[in-house]
Amino acid sequence: MSAEATSETTADIVVLGGGSGGYAAALRAAELGKSVIVVEKDKVGGTCLHRGCIPTKALIRAGEVADVVRGAAEIGVDAELRGIDPARVRAYREGIVEKKYRGLQSLLKARGIRVVDGEGRLEAGPAVRVGDTVYRGTDVVLATGSYSRTLPGLEIGGRILTSDQALQLEEIPERVIILGGGVIGVEFASVWRSFGVEVTIVEGLDHLVPAEDAAMSKALERAFRRRGIGFSLGVRFATATQTADGVTVSLEDGTQFSADYLLVAVGRGPVTADLGLEEAGVALDRGFVVTDERLQTSAPHVFAVGDIVPGLQLAHRSFQQGIFVAETIAGQSPVVVPEQLIPRVAYSHPEVASVGVTEARAVDVHGADAVQSVEYNLAGNAKSEIIGTGGLVKVVRLKDGPVIGVHLIGDRVGELITEGQLAVAWEAHPEDIAPFVHAHPTQSEALGEAFLALAGKPLHAL
Repeated sequence: MSAEATSETTADIVVLGGGSGGYAAALRAAELGKSVIVVEKDKVGGTCLHRGCIPTKALIRAGEVADVVRGAAEIGVDAELRGIDPARVRAYREGIVEKKYRGLQSLLKARGIRVVDGEGRLEAGPAVRVGDTVYRGTDVVLATGSYSRTLPGLEIGGRILTSDQALQLEEIPERVIILGGGVIGVEFASVWRSFGVEVTIVEGLDHLVPAEDAAMSKALERAFRRRGIGFSLGVRFATATQTADGVTVSLEDGTQFSADYLLVAVGRGPVTADLGLEEAGVALDRGFVVTDERLQTSAPHVFAVGDIVPGLQLAHRSFQQGIFVAETIAGQSPVVVPEQLIPRVAYSHPEVASVGVTEARAVDVHGADAVQSVEYNLAGNAKSEIIGTGGLVKVVRLKDGPVIGVHLIGDRVGELITEGQLAVAWEAHPEDIAPFVHAHPTQSEALGEAFLALAGKPLHAL
């Protein structure tokens, strides 16, 4: 079609991508009085709502219920786990997703945000083209999200899956190999094991959840061994061969594992290819969008948020960045939140949650003599005993200085990490926190005990 036939629509802000970061930017911008258009090729809500955070956590809940029923007799409840019905689990999961999707659609409509269905491409100006229509904004926000990576020579298909295909399985396998011991890998391992699957994790680095504090990694490894989850650490993947009935994985040392399926969970890459970004003046680095600390790209009036910006690929980081950009465009001066102040949670059984720096990182930066840490075992916490979880709390501080890292492992500890975030973000000293009262009996008391110990007045700690 000729340029004369191209139609053009204008708005204050055009958002390319309707996932966590994109719709957060749109909602906040509309709240601040801006006219907003969101261009989304699939469904608003993005990976997190439809293929990531929400459906996987629903699966984790189903696995949790199965484990509770298995252990019911230990607390005097007569119950029997007769099996897992994949179709009903799927219906439960999809029902939650659909409800949240309808709610998000209603919220966008109520805020007067126009959602355009279609594949968008950035143009200079700035603008986003969808077919023969150009949506021109005073500012454009890029929020195109991420995709599941694989390894060179490892083709996805058949019995080799990413998390997207794993969610669509209509069966519960007997045996699964998971390539990658990061958050996605340990979450799926946890779910499948709760469903009775034989699971083996292959992680090329020396620990599971290798980005976490070493104490958390070792504690998770012990917990997984007790649950019967197998893992191979420190030896890299070499090849995978599949047949009609299964898949065999070979490692560089010659070790082999066989299973019904191989889940590839080696991280996520940015969705930035073939979107016209570089042609419109947006600089890329290994596929990620280069921004300054205020998320401005190299193209005037073009911002980027979420998984396409280097750093933690977390939905709540995307939400925060979307809000940040909307407020920046509206002329406000929102505070830049450093990456280390963003909480991180693996929703495995047990959960791993952290904020701030690991002890090893603190020692690298400040020196061993300047760093102090304490660990509090959840065995001493009454609520953890009641709900049947082990684990620990680890707090890292600078000697005579603030708390710089909080690390937790145990069931439900993801609900506690916000207190750790407040302590680290506000540079609180343990002595500042120690006088505050934690309700009894709660798991939050374990954090309180750790702060008391670092303040030099442990209560229950030995």
